[in-house]
Amino acid sequence: MGSNIASIGHFIAGQHVAGQSGRFGAVYNPASGEQSAAVALASADEVRTAIASAQAAFGPWSETPPLVRARVMFKFKELLEKHKDELAELVTREHGKTFEDAKGSVTRGIEVVEFVCGIPHLLRGELTENVGRNIDSYSLRQPLGVCAGITPFNFPAMVPMWMFPVAIACGNTFVLKPSEKDPSTSMRLAELLTEAGLPKGVLNVVNGDREAVDTLLTDPGIAAISFVGSTNVGEYIYKTGSAHGKRVQALCGAKNHMVVMPDADMNLVVDALIGAAYGSAGERCMAISVAVAVGDVADELVARLIPRTQSLLVGPGMDPASEMGPLVTKEHYTKVRSYVDLGVDEGAVLAVDGRQLVVEGSEHGFFLGGCLFDHVTPDMRIYKEEIFGPVLCVVRVPDFETALKLVNDHEYGNGTAIFTRDGDSARTFVNRVQVGMVGVNVPIPVPMAFHSFGGWKRSIFGDRNVYGTEGIGFYTRLKTTTERWPTGIRAGAEFVMPTMK
Repeated sequence: MGSNIASIGHFIAGQHVAGQSGRFGAVYNPASGEQSAAVALASADEVRTAIASAQAAFGPWSETPPLVRARVMFKFKELLEKHKDELAELVTREHGKTFEDAKGSVTRGIEVVEFVCGIPHLLRGELTENVGRNIDSYSLRQPLGVCAGITPFNFPAMVPMWMFPVAIACGNTFVLKPSEKDPSTSMRLAELLTEAGLPKGVLNVVNGDREAVDTLLTDPGIAAISFVGSTNVGEYIYKTGSAHGKRVQALCGAKNHMVVMPDADMNLVVDALIGAAYGSAGERCMAISVAVAVGDVADELVARLIPRTQSLLVGPGMDPASEMGPLVTKEHYTKVRSYVDLGVDEGAVLAVDGRQLVVEGSEHGFFLGGCLFDHVTPDMRIYKEEIFGPVLCVVRVPDFETALKLVNDHEYGNGTAIFTRDGDSARTFVNRVQVGMVGVNVPIPVPMAFHSFGGWKRSIFGDRNVYGTEGIGFYTRLKTTTERWPTGIRAGAEFVMPTMK
């Protein structure tokens, strides 16, 4: 390990601890292509140490009044606002996205913290008086125990904050396993939450690879698993965690379509597509990767997209002029570029080719220019599979019904959008489309924190979405009590269900 390479360990029981496994992963600055840190990859025993820390903290924390837990979250929100630029810079330096984009993602994470500041209200139960004569029934929600989160590289601040603030506010303790590609942001979040007054052991961060993941999935000390990532991994997470008796929510891959109707405002459409397809270099599960051009709109749409795609300002994320940064790693760059090669081989028309892009002064960075395919067909792999890079595919269809069927027939159902001036088309699309998150003249319809985020079909495994009331439901168990307080000596035992007499 070079003298200029930082070492990143774990955060357990309220403090930083060095890795003991002897295994490390490389963390890069994607803009320069240079290694910036070495992150410890936890052994199973190290993960179990974090789980034990969370177990020890669960009893006192679960008994802490929700109002007190909310006050910790209020302080955490205050610290997040104060350190927003610092967190965004950490995201940019390890992920590569532009600084302003990173700040936006931190803000969306803060909104979840803001939501759970209302946890005393959100955890209120229900009571029905006299469900039977002199019998009352009430329900309440109680925490599960130790919960775990396994999060992806593309949003190292926002996605963890979809999970641990909700779980912790509900009275659980938490073990977070962030992506080993950009771990520094999660470590800083843990520091800030500790500074906000969170007791030691309530939040632990273990960095690692599959060994850490498999330990979390199988250890009996973990009650629930939250995951965001690719579909193949998500299905494995769901099946393995469920087989070991855990509650699991796994949010997975996407192939988000934007349907462009002939009556759509073309200026709005082009602006929306450029931002939604190429923002964050396409490394978003809510990125628009397919533009469905309905009727005769395709020629104009492509003609407008070509110069805008060609003129994208691609550069280091910390450069204020950059509109798009690099991909996260050399391996991911190679994977995305191979999809562009594949699309050419499959017969799609590569209207804009970003493969030869070289960013002056950052020649070794993981930069790929925006790529635009036309005449893509549903049988092509570049249409079927999630590319997760700055690649937009245009599919031409004759009418609305064909466009709707195209969206519904795809195995993924994460997000979609329709751009139109016609209310009937929009309402019909919203009503019939088989996708979890829908935008009408909104390209990236990510719900606010007081709603919930999640897709349909193979974009999700499990029946609960993240944050919002869905998140509260996932991180708590419902308990219903029926009680009677007799005022005198009863005649004898009753062996029937209590009913109204």
